[in-house]
Amino acid sequence: MSVRTLPLLFLNLGGEMLYILDQRLRAQSIPGEKARKVMNDIITTMFNKKFMEELFKPQELYSKKALRTVYDRLAHASIMRLNQASMDKLYDLMTMAFKYQVLLCPRPRDILLVTFNHLDAIKDFIYDSPGIMNQVDETFRRLIDTYNCLSDGEFQLIRQTLLIFFQDMHIRVSIFLKDKVQNSNGRFVLPTSGPVPWGTEVPGLIRMFNHDGDEVKRTEFTTPGNYVTPQREGSFGLYGDRVLKLGTNMYSISRPVETHMSGSSKNLASHAKENTVPNPLAKEELNFLARLLGGLEIKNPSGSDTGFRLNLFTTDEEEEHAALTRPEELSYKVINIEATQEPGRREELSCILGQLEAEEPRPESSGKGEELLALMDAL
Repeated sequence: MSVRTLPLLFLNLGGEMLYILDQRLRAQSIPGEKARKVMNDIITTMFNKKFMEELFKPQELYSKKALRTVYDRLAHASIMRLNQASMDKLYDLMTMAFKYQVLLCPRPRDILLVTFNHLDAIKDFIYDSPGIMNQVDETFRRLIDTYNCLSDGEFQLIRQTLLIFFQDMHIRVSIFLKDKVQNSNGRFVLPTSGPVPWGTEVPGLIRMFNHDGDEVKRTEFTTPGNYVTPQREGSFGLYGDRVLKLGTNMYSISRPVETHMSGSSKNLASHAKENTVPNPLAKEELNFLARLLGGLEIKNPSGSDTGFRLNLFTTDEEEEHAALTRPEELSYKVINIEATQEPGRREELSCILGQLEAEEPRPESSGKGEELLALMDAL
């Protein structure tokens, strides 16, 4: 398991979350000023400097429940609210999209290009806020400094760690089903044609060498796929053409997106009932995660900022039906953490919250610290 995987997982899932929220904000005709505020608030929280410093420390991946909690807090970092069913669907879409991208990466190092595609698109969502733009650029530079020097073997370990994280997730997504890149059982269809990885040759030739390293024979063979050589390598710099299209916004063309659990996911839910007793190690993990969650502050609408509810389903009836039919074991409910029981922890969270104030001026809301601690206790 690679200890350098968490930043890539968090940033790519966060990018997919912003793609989906942007599409739903437009689909529900949310006024432009409110939509821009939501996107700016979430991006500000997501790329907070202190949060990024903690995220980039070498560490193991969080559990699925812990990571799901982070995105729940992140999605509610502004005046927008999501019901449980919509939040579940949001997380399903995020995870399946990034799983598809990891599976289709021509080479493990290209996961970094996928991340850059997400960050390039996130910069386009930022409206009239150079401070937030600088936060994203700083994360860009941190990614370049951290990952450009890694070997191919280290990237292979990162890819393997990501695939282990995603291996039991088989949610069917309508876009993937319509494009025939996903089967009815929720598993993806890998292409057998297209560009080969950069630095490799098109298959079809076997070369044999003698003990001196001299080529002595060539044999050609036919392949079932139609492979081509890529014209150039994608840019791993702060700017440039990434060439690879994985990680770009697949929701830019408006079309409804539905999710359905496959049979294997339902079987997983039935087996998960055996593990409903809270694991002490998982509880300790969430207690440790409290330090990160201090920065993911839920905003209370105040003054002129009127809150609104975003629905990821076409109608409220569909959302209610999804909430009733989804197995409880797949709703990512998390156990309580001990954020308010220790005075030292209370002071620590308050200190972290003070350090993670957004750089943009915002109206103060009453009882902010107490609200945070209460929310942390309710996780």
